[in-house]
Amino acid sequence: MTTADRFRTAIDNRDLAALDDLFTEDIRFYSPVKFTPFEGKPMVLGLFGVLLRTFQDFRYVGDHTGTAQTSTDGTSAPSAVLLFRTRVGDKEIHGIDLLHFADDGRIKEFTVMVRPQSAVHALGEAVLAGLVEDGLAPAPTPSGQ
Repeated sequence: MTTADRFRTAIDNRDLAALDDLFTEDIRFYSPVKFTPFEGKPMVLGLFGVLLRTFQDFRYVGDHTGTAQTSTDGTSAPSAVLLFRTRVGDKEIHGIDLLHFADDGRIKEFTVMVRPQSAVHALGEAVLAGLVEDGLAPAPTPSGQ
C-alpha cells in the first residue's frame, strides 16, 4: 500500500495516530487561506484535527501520481494529487491535496487548493475558529485595534 493510499485510509477513518506515522518531523502544509506554511508535525497534526472536525461529507474522488517540484527547495520529488469534494456549512468545495514524499516515503510537503472563492473564505473562517479553539492560533483582534 502506498503512502497516498495509507493517507486516504487515515483520513477516511479520521485516524490522527495513523497520520502521525505518515508525516516527516519537518512537514510543511501550504493552505489556500494562509500565505506562509504551517510547519512541523505537531502543528500540522493539530491542523488536521481541526480539518477533520470542520469538513462535512469529505470524500476523495480521484488521484494522480508522478513527480513535482517542492515549494521548500525546488527539488523534484515523488508526488500524488488527491482530488476531493466536501462541504463547510452550506458551501460545496472542490479541491486537491498535493502530497510530496521524502526519500523514506513519508509526506514532507502538503499543499491544498480549493475552489470556488466563496468556499475558500468559508473554509478559512471555520479553520481559524478551530485553531483558536484548540489553542493553536491566537484569537483575531477586531479591526482598528
